[in-house]
Amino acid sequence: MMAAQTVAVIIFVAMFILIIMDKIEKHYVTLGCGLLTLVGVFGICMQDFGAMWDTINLKAIATAEFWHTTGTETESGGIDWATILFLGGMMIMVEGMARVGFFNWLCRRIAKMVHYKTIPIFFAFMAMSFILAMFIDSITVILFLASVTIELARLLKFNPVPMILSEIFCANLGGSATMCGDPPNIIIGSNLHYAFMDFVENTGVAALLSFIFIVAYFYLVMHKELAGEGVSEEEIAKMPSPESFITDKKGFWISLVIFLCAVILLITHSSTGLTVAFIGVVIAAVTLITSAKHIKEVLHGVDYKTLLFFTGLFIVVGGLEQTGVLEIIAGFISKVCGSNYYLMVAIIIWVSGIASAFIDNIPFAATMVPIIKELSAGSDPLLATLAWSLAMGTDVGGSATPIGASANVVGTSAAAKAGHPIGWGEYCKKMAPATIIVMLISTIYICLRYVTKL
Repeated sequence: MMAAQTVAVIIFVAMFILIIMDKIEKHYVTLGCGLLTLVGVFGICMQDFGAMWDTINLKAIATAEFWHTTGTETESGGIDWATILFLGGMMIMVEGMARVGFFNWLCRRIAKMVHYKTIPIFFAFMAMSFILAMFIDSITVILFLASVTIELARLLKFNPVPMILSEIFCANLGGSATMCGDPPNIIIGSNLHYAFMDFVENTGVAALLSFIFIVAYFYLVMHKELAGEGVSEEEIAKMPSPESFITDKKGFWISLVIFLCAVILLITHSSTGLTVAFIGVVIAAVTLITSAKHIKEVLHGVDYKTLLFFTGLFIVVGGLEQTGVLEIIAGFISKVCGSNYYLMVAIIIWVSGIASAFIDNIPFAATMVPIIKELSAGSDPLLATLAWSLAMGTDVGGSATPIGASANVVGTSAAAKAGHPIGWGEYCKKMAPATIIVMLISTIYICLRYVTKL
């Protein structure tokens, strides 16, 4: 077993190093390391094809519990097909919404409502970024918000960088509020059997509380940089109407209904028993059926690389789980903390946050889920406390650096293409303090609300 553990750790570390180096596309890295895990760890070292099959985990898809849960928890490791199917389904839905111009319409409608005034737009776009990221992938949210912000900056003659940075942070923060808001939450929820409303009632409260402080922080730090010349009523009247950005009116209303149905299904899935895998597949199927003439366009926009990235990642983490490496790590943390749950929560939040600022938070979350299972030692209240700590740490910590989350990369790239490059110094100077503020709020909130009752 020692040889298998050593090889599994080497593959895992090599995967992380290659991801950080960013010389090879991430999905090739995880798929390659996943193949090495299957062959090297399970095939050569362990010679255990049962463990290999358990990690591939295709049998889970064939079970009724995968599609409709009865409330009985089933232990499964390896590839989390529920996460992959749900994420893929939501990607297809978002592409359907983007095709009909939903996001462009929404951004311009809000800008018009506040009469194209810079500071009100600043507040409105932060709120919109926060709310949209609760249900839609933060990359998509930032893609559209950043492009509209840059265009408005040209018209209103203000610096778009502060607004883009605030939008990035609020997207990452909003993603922490729900199960479908950020990939780490999908991993945590599907593995630990938490429902959409579980996140809303727990991390959602922490996110909303943090959002109030963050809005005040960004206004104090950035309002002087946002001063613009403004536009006259005559210039506002000449601007194209928000409705002109809708490319397919019938498709627009259909996509809006599909989105609302997805939200309702997610909110009620703990009571209906419908799993996130079922919801993802159904939403994808309805989107494709209603976009029959544009199926190729919708499918072309799906981020298949991210789905492949997840697949390889789960295999590598499955190698650590099957060889007992994660159990050893959990034992070490448990030994350091003892019965001091305050220290345990602080370690989970701050280690997760700091690590996610420099490495991808998705593999980190996937690695930590089985570790917090071990740390909880069968205590459901402790497991929930550690789960909310992990969610807040991984979701928010990535905001601190330009490479900490995909939304950061997308937003800073959009600014650079428009002639407003954002260096590491400028980025971290504004975003790192905001990240620390939220992590402090999250630590205090979790300790007061949960740890005091353990």
